[in-house]
Formats: sequence, C-alpha cells, structure tokens
Amino acid sequence: MTEIRTPRLLLRRWTDDDLVPLSEINADPEVMRWIGDGSTLDPEQTAEDIERWEEEWDEEGFGLFAVELLASGELIGVVGLTVARSPQEVRDFVAISWRLGRQYWGQGYASEAAQATLEFALQDRGLDRVIAVNRAGHEESENVIRKLGMVHDLDTTDPEHDHLLQVHSIDLTEYEG
Repeated sequence: MTEIRTPRLLLRRWTDDDLVPLSEINADPEVMRWIGDGSTLDPEQTAEDIERWEEEWDEEGFGLFAVELLASGELIGVVGLTVARSPQEVRDFVAISWRLGRQYWGQGYASEAAQATLEFALQDRGLDRVIAVNRAGHEESENVIRKLGMVHDLDTTDPEHDHLLQVHSIDLTEYEG
C-alpha cells in the first residue's frame, strides 16, 4: 500500500470510509467552481471517481491520493497524479492535481501534499516530467504551481468547456526537492 507522510498529512490509497467526506467536498460549489464545468458531484459520481482513481493506481503505479490530517485522521481532499486525456496538447502527459475541502484552504495543505506528490513522481516513480493544467484566473492553484517550481509552457483552451487553460511543467533536471 503506497503511503506518503508529510509533517501534517497522510497521503494514501482510498477506502470505503472516504466516500462520504469526499462527497461532501465535491458537493461544495465553491470547491468545484474551477473544475470542469464547475458542477458539483453527487455521491454516485464521487464513487465513480474513486473507482477510476484506484484503477489508475493498479494500471499505472500512481494515481490520486486520499489526503488526511495526521492529527485527526480526517479526510481533507485529494491530491495526486493522473494521465492527462485532454486537452490534446498534453494528452498522455502525467499531470498533478489537487482538491481540498474549503475549510482547509489557505493553510498550506495543498502545497505540502503537492510537493510530496511531485517528489514521489520524480524520485520514486521515475517520471521525467510532470505537468499541471490550471484554469486561468485560479490564483490559489497558480500559487501552489509556483511553489512547486513549475514553469509556464503554454496556454490552450479546454475543448469541452471552452475555458482558457494554462499548462505548467517541471522535469527531473529542474526539480530541487
């Protein structure tokens, strides 16, 4: 079982107990406004996401982690790696992403979890390059991307939702862990 511990967080695989707290996070319009078309997800859609993430772990050897607070064991969100399917310019690249419950914003958890995930990708899984795809104007995510040391590669348009997207990347030679 793949786990990563940071000073405040545990990044781990998914369990059945994660469905309810992640469904609550996915039901918050403010959390979801920058993701896809901005729609919230119901528990069934959340269960489908978790199942898809676990399949990616089995197929790729990486995926999206459940993120919990070490102090309480409380699920606070998701962070991890996925093979990008869209937009076409980044198809098949490995992308890092994160989503935390609103009450956990502004406390450095996203940066802490993303940094540990990036280290896992480049050092443990031997990936040469990781990207981040961010919807233009999402300043909080842009801050995390900067803290990761990623550089802007290109701007493109989300083919499904017509949003401007910014693609950033870092490769193993640039990574300073």
